[in-house]
Amino acid sequence: MDLEFYKKQALQKQKDHKKFLENLKKKPPKKLDYVVEETHDDVFEEIDCLKCANCCKTTGPLYTEKDIERISKHLRMKPADFEAKFLKTDEDKDKVLQNLPCFFLNSDNTCSIYEVRPKACREYPHTDRKKIYQINNLMLKNTVICPAAFVWVEKMMGKIQK
Repeated sequence: MDLEFYKKQALQKQKDHKKFLENLKKKPPKKLDYVVEETHDDVFEEIDCLKCANCCKTTGPLYTEKDIERISKHLRMKPADFEAKFLKTDEDKDKVLQNLPCFFLNSDNTCSIYEVRPKACREYPHTDRKKIYQINNLMLKNTVICPAAFVWVEKMMGKIQK
């Protein structure tokens, strides 16, 4: 997977993508959630996250208290010990990874805690979310990080002519 190609394309098309996403927010088409999910399914038939894992290498998810409890239990650690070993509190007071790439990313791009991974990881890149227009800024950022997010926006633009 050529991450540089996707990143370059995403940066070149940011204005178009932003305009498209803003138009979705101004006037969401009927059955938008259906088109979003259908497009998400199409994208992930052609893009394999295990060939990329750029999100795990470059962006840390937010860890909720539930995530911390679930993962620390899975690792047979006390939540406080898990936090001390892996997390820090950022400037927004969110709990995030101390270091990137993610400690739980294996060399074959699989996740060592996949079954109990954080909610943010389960939902990434958010291309199957209902009311997708509520996360326009996040989606725009994701197109630069995630080839699937980029392809998703491109396909959506083709499906919804505005």
